Amino acid sequence: MNRVVHPIEQESFRRLRARLDTSHFPPLTRAVVERVIHSSADLGYAGELVMDEGELVTAHAALHAGAPVVVDVEMVAAGITRRETVCRLRDAKAGPDLTRSAHAMRLAYEEVGPGALWVIGCAPTALEELLTLDASPALVIGLPVGFVGAAESKAALRESGLPAVSNVSEKGGSAVAAAALNALLYHPNSSEENL
Repeated sequence: MNRVVHPIEQESFRRLRARLDTSHFPPLTRAVVERVIHSSADLGYAGELVMDEGELVTAHAALHAGAPVVVDVEMVAAGITRRETVCRLRDAKAGPDLTRSAHAMRLAYEEVGPGALWVIGCAPTALEELLTLDASPALVIGLPVGFVGAAESKAALRESGLPAVSNVSEKGGSAVAAAALNALLYHPNSSEENL
């Protein structure tokens, strides 16, 4: 099923590319960088996103083969436009030394098991909890936002060796996390170019 791209989106990408040369990035990295910038209007992401093209290729294949997608909050789920997601935040309970977001990660892992794509755009504690699970993820999109724990949780993700997309600052959020996943969803399974 081909995606119909609205003229406003086409023009937005044209303007983005007029302001920032992304042609040196490998295909999936370029797709993620451009879609994150498109969702945030923040060209700074080009210099601070961290990802590996080989890991993206593997994650892209897993995603298109039907691997589950887990999100930390409904706002991330709402931004993922072409795929059902798992979000267990409504079922989660906070406890001593455990946030609702962290508990939601445990519940989601019990539901999906290993091999999922995890998209975290809100809660650093969700990302921290995921790193304690034996989730064997296809990919972790770890882009939580905030002044407390966000940069640290993303640094821990990079140090974990898990396949990941992250950034090196406190910025992030639901829109950019969903955009990173959408970049992989929208990218074709062939070598043809994509927005």
